[in-house]
Amino acid sequence: MTATPHHAFKGPLGQEDMPYLLTPGPLTTSQTVKLALLADWGSRDTEFRQVVREIRSELLRLAGCDDTYECVIMQGSGTFAIEAALGCFAPSKRFKTMVVANGAYGERAAQILGRIGRNHVLVSKSDVTQLSPSHFTDKLDEDRNISHIWLIHCETTSGIVNPLGDLARAAKQRGKIFMVDAMSSFGGMHIDMVRDEIDVLVSSSNKCIEGIPGFSYVLVKRELLEASQGQCHSVVLDLYEQWKGLEANGQFRFTPPTHSLVAFRQALRELEFEGGVAARAVRYQRNADTLIKGLAAIGIRPLLDDNEAGPIIQTFLCPRDNNFKFEIFYDALRKRGFAIYPGKLTKRDSFRIGTIGKLDQDVMQRVVVAIKEVLSEMNVKDMAPAGI
Repeated sequence: MTATPHHAFKGPLGQEDMPYLLTPGPLTTSQTVKLALLADWGSRDTEFRQVVREIRSELLRLAGCDDTYECVIMQGSGTFAIEAALGCFAPSKRFKTMVVANGAYGERAAQILGRIGRNHVLVSKSDVTQLSPSHFTDKLDEDRNISHIWLIHCETTSGIVNPLGDLARAAKQRGKIFMVDAMSSFGGMHIDMVRDEIDVLVSSSNKCIEGIPGFSYVLVKRELLEASQGQCHSVVLDLYEQWKGLEANGQFRFTPPTHSLVAFRQALRELEFEGGVAARAVRYQRNADTLIKGLAAIGIRPLLDDNEAGPIIQTFLCPRDNNFKFEIFYDALRKRGFAIYPGKLTKRDSFRIGTIGKLDQDVMQRVVVAIKEVLSEMNVKDMAPAGI
């Protein structure tokens, strides 16, 4: 029998129940975040500009920033803010940016640098290798023209979490600008930009803070932002000009995603009510532990060890049984109220299940039950990982 998700919100247009989004964003949001979308806001109104001020201030606080940092909000998905940050802060002449990649999103950053004509060096590790300072310090010592470093905190290709503090220390000991894509971790894992001397951090609205898609943001040292005047390759993605507008009158230069911003303000308040990032991290880790333990009992093996996998998204190796077909597996879970992600590994067949969003242990336990039922229906018996 098909299970019906109990969380779903029947909106004003009478839409049918939707599944839990077991993805790293967009993700399942609370009913109160959804309700925040029902009002219309004028982008120049005093009340809306107060929403923007509140969001900028709270993001800086969550990141442990002091008064030397600024928050710049940018329309568009997280990749828009990544290109904006690289276009504004990556050097364009003699000096270079090193991208340290262990998955698709690090590789994408290098692709962006190449497209916008910025000097860069790519250090590419496998998508199951947790980064360490030893992966790039020799290159830094060898090439003194490398001035900036870009890497991913939680690489959702596999779900691996890189040790941010250790990596930042290695970079700062050598006097480098340290830039972090914290797209999938910010709000769900503790980050302290002052302690770790992080110069630039990028994230978006539809991740661990549990808002909806629509905008992204860059937290950056003010001196870097001021020095970027006139450096951006793009009019639209110019963070300096966006910041100057926000500082001058609280307004975006171009039409802001009003509904996404108001919903995000509500999501920030719910994060605080839950107990802040520390409490949310505990819930996410509990979700991950419940899922991994439950699937292990079935025989489904996770890709990563406990000390590598974070609480954001879990990658599991597909069974080698010839009866296992991901498309059938996906559709059957979707009918039971759970939407998962296909794997993104280059060498192993896998699937991914997000453990962030408005989810708890009960949902994870139901996911395990649903997976067990679907595998039985598919007559999948050999759970050993494909490729072994």
